[in-house]
Amino acid sequence: MFNVEHIRQDFPILNRQVNGKPLVYFDNAATSQTPQQVIDVIVDYYSNYNANIHRGVHSLSQEATDAYEQARLKIQKHFNAKHAHEIIYTSGTTHGINLIANGFSTLLKKGDEIIVSALEHHSNIVPWQMLCERSGATLKVIPMNLEGELIMSEYDKLLSENTKLVFVNHISNALGTINPIKYIIDEAHKVGAAVLIDGAQSCPHIKPDVQALDVDFYVVSAHKMCGPTGEGMLYGKEEWLNKLPPYQGGGEMIAEVSFEKTTYADLPHKFEAGTPNICGGIAFGAAIDYMNGIGFDAIAAYEHELLEYATIKLSEIEGLKIYGTSKHKTSVISFNLDGIHPYDVGTILDKLGIAVRTGHHCAQPIMDFYKIPGTVRASFAFYNTKEEIDALVSGVKKAKMMLS
Repeated sequence: MFNVEHIRQDFPILNRQVNGKPLVYFDNAATSQTPQQVIDVIVDYYSNYNANIHRGVHSLSQEATDAYEQARLKIQKHFNAKHAHEIIYTSGTTHGINLIANGFSTLLKKGDEIIVSALEHHSNIVPWQMLCERSGATLKVIPMNLEGELIMSEYDKLLSENTKLVFVNHISNALGTINPIKYIIDEAHKVGAAVLIDGAQSCPHIKPDVQALDVDFYVVSAHKMCGPTGEGMLYGKEEWLNKLPPYQGGGEMIAEVSFEKTTYADLPHKFEAGTPNICGGIAFGAAIDYMNGIGFDAIAAYEHELLEYATIKLSEIEGLKIYGTSKHKTSVISFNLDGIHPYDVGTILDKLGIAVRTGHHCAQPIMDFYKIPGTVRASFAFYNTKEEIDALVSGVKKAKMMLS
């Protein structure tokens, strides 16, 4: 049985107050909170077996190496990658995207085309613009409609034999729209293009199967799914990862080094130069264990219930407009009050202990599409409650009264 009050006891931060009010944390799309079970793993690492990994003959190094590589196996199993060496540890989603963009700079040429979507986070726009500047390739954009959905008929028109790469987020961080990535992947493969899916916003809510999706690359940040910041994962099909050159040079990613020539290590170490975030990788595995212990079906069902409840309650406020009304979306609501800047609304909500995100959410093209400076974004997680949503609604009404 899904028991939100029992789950909330796992998150010590939810017991604190902000500005004299109980914390209501609705900024989960920016980062989720961390359960005590993951905090304990972090403390245990630094308390009992903190050591550099791989090649160490002493006991602490071997213990740390075993824990780090066991976490990689947990990640492999969770995302259903075919091989553990297809899981590359990164510092987060942005690192994974840039790693692939850097690798493809050696494969693209003038006349090649890259497709992104109008719903992308800046981290899935800027690296591809930089790649196009280096390679001479052209960047094309799948447009969106007023509901915040990608227009698939336009995507079909963009695809051609010149398309080499397609990059789309699984879920929009700004609007919560769930994109039809299986269709996007399948159609791209028909013209021989590779596909990278930004899974930063999807992985807290659903459990992607990279083999079933047949995706070429999938990137994730641990801190979106109850893990630590500064840790993430790049999944890549073995054949693609073998084609791409290393992203960084240094220790760990080498096989042999001389002043005449260096040969590179096999996967995954080819892309893991330097001392990694060892504790972060281990804690990422613990976070996956924690979320799987609750169950992603249960998480998705409960969060959908929160989304529907919040949508109804907020929609009752006169002058409030919700942006992103796709039938297929996750627990994110972006909204504005007529004539009131979102920053001002967010400031008043903070005084009431309610944490939301305001601004363009690193998705400025979306805001330009709607001709607005930004939105107030409330993003819900499985440890949030309807009572907290009631507090949000009351806070928004108070902000409207004070600022109108």
